[in-house]
Amino acid sequence: MGLDPADESARTPARGEPRARLAALRAQLAPPEEGRASRPILPLGLSALDAHLPGGGLALGPPHEIAPAGPADGVAALGFALTLCALHLSQVSGEALIAAAPGEPLPYGHGLLGLGLDPGRLLLLEAGGDGEVFRALEAALHARALAALIGLLRDGLPLKPGRRLQLAAEGPSPPLLLLLRPAEAGMPNGAATRWRIAAAPASRDRFGTLDRPRWRARLERCRNGRGGDWLLEWDHAAHRLHLPEPLAGDAAASGRSRA
Repeated sequence: MGLDPADESARTPARGEPRARLAALRAQLAPPEEGRASRPILPLGLSALDAHLPGGGLALGPPHEIAPAGPADGVAALGFALTLCALHLSQVSGEALIAAAPGEPLPYGHGLLGLGLDPGRLLLLEAGGDGEVFRALEAALHARALAALIGLLRDGLPLKPGRRLQLAAEGPSPPLLLLLRPAEAGMPNGAATRWRIAAAPASRDRFGTLDRPRWRARLERCRNGRGGDWLLEWDHAAHRLHLPEPLAGDAAASGRSRA
């Protein structure tokens, strides 16, 4: 049986329409939506935040970029990255790798324990520069032997290394990949999300001792998602993020001042 020319023309763009032909080819070659939706994720456990992320959490595999809001917020940004790592390691087995360029702040045992991270599950690599950090992360992605990877960068993530990391992350069982860059290095790249982190006053227990760290987190860029701003608090014992209520403390303080 022959084909109806009208049906054939409906399926195939005319020769004189190169843009339409290219769009049709892209649609045919694109992966199915089911495959995209099945990408493994790390839910952050806060509906107000996860609703901004495609799939309801941080995608595992592609890089996520974290930057301090200002030069004085470097330690806060590192703490936020380590918190995400602790959240992931609390749900999976395996170890994490921290690859650091020279001069970048390094975590220490007591601080790791304060964030709920077991130092025995961390591997620390002091690299000679950003290039060595990228090579170490790419090799770890290909090996699929680690649950989480953190790169501490001096100059940021250029487009070409970012693309190489994305390609290396493709495949089954990808790890969580976080890249911490300086505040001023904002070059275009292929990161799935871009976070800007500022320090916030930590909460105190009933004895006045610093209890839970807090950050002001801004999701500046999110591929297929939405940006947003949150005040986040980390409970290292329960491995959970919270949205604190600072107004309650402010009201109590103002009530005491009126008495």
